[in-house]
Amino acid sequence: MNERIRAREIRLIDENGAQAGILSSRDAIKYAKERNLDLIEVAPNANPPVCRVMDYGKYKYEQSKKERDSQKKQRQSELKAIRMRPGIDEHDWQFKYRNVVKFLKSGNKVKVTVIFRSREFTHPEFAKDALQRMGNGAKEEGVGVIEKAPAMEGRMMTMILAPSDNK
Repeated sequence: MNERIRAREIRLIDENGAQAGILSSRDAIKYAKERNLDLIEVAPNANPPVCRVMDYGKYKYEQSKKERDSQKKQRQSELKAIRMRPGIDEHDWQFKYRNVVKFLKSGNKVKVTVIFRSREFTHPEFAKDALQRMGNGAKEEGVGVIEKAPAMEGRMMTMILAPSDNK
């Protein structure tokens, strides 16, 4: 029970949502106690302040229930990572590609990274071709789109694929 209402008069809304009129704060508290409910200040800046009679515990429970339901409906997408080298063999590339398609179909983004070591750094076109092939293949199958084109970041070349909207 909120008994810290400082205003002399308040606009009261009853438990059914109908206006009970403008009452003194003592009368409003008495009104709420008679019904074994709580008096909650809804709009303190209004003139006169607006208070509502309700079961606060039930209200909080319903709010948390609504929040849980809305969180269930949201889809959390992860950022999956695939790593490879620029001189990757065809069979190994096919294996990585199948994993990328599987991740995209399940609704996750995929970060494909090609890591360069020593002299491999002199031929970034091999890595770019492998990444472009992967992106174009996902686009042709209709499972993904290139969100971030292949780009060099230090000793790595990365590309990000996102799941396509039409499933």
